[in-house]
Amino acid sequence: MISSINPSIKAFAVLIPGVLLGLTYDVLTPLLYFMFILAVTCTMTDIPILRWLKLFTPFLILALSFAWMTVLYANQTFSTGEVVFTLWNLAITTGSIETGISLALRSLCFGALSLMFILTTDSTKLMLSFMQQCKLPPKITYGILAGYRFLPVFQHELQILRQAHRIRGVSRARGIKGRVNQFRRYAIPLLANGIRKAERVSIAMESKGFTGDPDRTHYHKLTVGKRDWLFFALMIGTLITVFVLSYYLGYLKIFGKQF
Repeated sequence: MISSINPSIKAFAVLIPGVLLGLTYDVLTPLLYFMFILAVTCTMTDIPILRWLKLFTPFLILALSFAWMTVLYANQTFSTGEVVFTLWNLAITTGSIETGISLALRSLCFGALSLMFILTTDSTKLMLSFMQQCKLPPKITYGILAGYRFLPVFQHELQILRQAHRIRGVSRARGIKGRVNQFRRYAIPLLANGIRKAERVSIAMESKGFTGDPDRTHYHKLTVGKRDWLFFALMIGTLITVFVLSYYLGYLKIFGKQF
């Protein structure tokens, strides 16, 4: 299962393909790798299909929007080829359609990789892995982790503020001026509570020995094993294979240049 992979190795295994896929402008390369990501997600994770589809739908809508705008407003470098049809005095060519589809597939790859990482990674283990494997300073990692833990608290306090305003007869504001005043009524109490909580947490962390010493010991020790490197090799090796296959088939394009 991908959830047992070391978070740092998993992060690099997701980040590197995302960056390299952003350089491609053909259709075949992101399409093949997107199919591979779907296969990995279905076979190596325990993410429910319906939940994955629900979370992936916004990425799909965004990708279609990117594709449509690219097809309509592609520059001269990517709008080569025959004119397929004309829409609102805009010539839609085969090159602009190919570029739009490629952008949509790349966006889907980014979305699928992000979901695979987010839904299979524990935030606490991620910070501990960054501190132990990537040697990130403890002050930064524990600070990020403490801030992340504050988010549900802020959401609960916001609900309490809204209910308190309703009890006192303060209705929901309308218009731009009303929205600004409403934001101010919510922001000031939340900011004051956040400052108080941050001060208490910092004092508690210092009293328990969280002084930022890089040589500190850890109760939960995360290691990098063979299974982690096999997963990394699978993700990167498949990407290299896809690049080589696209090159030999004559489809590979990087920055619009045919290879």
